[in-house]
Amino acid sequence: MFSIRTVKLLESRDALREIPPGKVLINTLNAHSYNMALKDGAFAEALAGGDVLVPDGMSIVKACRWLKARSRPRERVAGWDLFVEEMAALNARGGKCFFLGSSEDVLGKIRERAARDYPAIEVETYSPPFKREFSPEDDRAMIDAVNAADPDLLWIGMTAPKQEKWAYSHWDQLDIHCHCGTIGAVFDFYAGTVRRAPLWMQKAGLEWLYRLATEPRRLWRRYTAGNAAFILNCIREAATRPRQPDNLCSE
Repeated sequence: MFSIRTVKLLESRDALREIPPGKVLINTLNAHSYNMALKDGAFAEALAGGDVLVPDGMSIVKACRWLKARSRPRERVAGWDLFVEEMAALNARGGKCFFLGSSEDVLGKIRERAARDYPAIEVETYSPPFKREFSPEDDRAMIDAVNAADPDLLWIGMTAPKQEKWAYSHWDQLDIHCHCGTIGAVFDFYAGTVRRAPLWMQKAGLEWLYRLATEPRRLWRRYTAGNAAFILNCIREAATRPRQPDNLCSE
């Protein structure tokens, strides 16, 4: 069972700079993905099997403290924080970044903005077909596109849990030497097709409320029923006897 008490989480934004070089799979965890991981064993395995797990939500930070968890992050580390840190580091040394996921329209906007923001980064992209499940041919085309690019940084944006499960299940087939982050909505944030919450809401841990207000039809269930389910799941976890930590993330 996926457990906040035993999972190894990154503890701060500064710790992003301490992620070792090489082939590293970086996932994010928020209340929604925690709820899904309790119901979806393959998703839980994908999160547990990655190398680094980022606490992308104040709910996760507070739950870790309340549950006296193995990891007690000092702050929320958003997927956006990961993106900005990695892109700035790559721009400083120069290299290639590959974006896998989303639509051609979004990817085109990403290429245009990245050319302005990160002139030392060569950007390549691939838009997979929009479908619930990929065929073996789809998977092969994505793997081949990434491997042919041989990037210095890889972003995967297919929304959770699809992106995490895809990256984890094809990890050995990706012939890369770089960090890979599954960052979902960051593709839309960076492209400008979805706006992030004002900074004061982000700092107050209220970004979820902004997203709910701007996309109520799509997100109301996630942030109303989902938040209630998260609280209930944390109470259930608190009532269970702690288990020995699994080897969930690299130390």
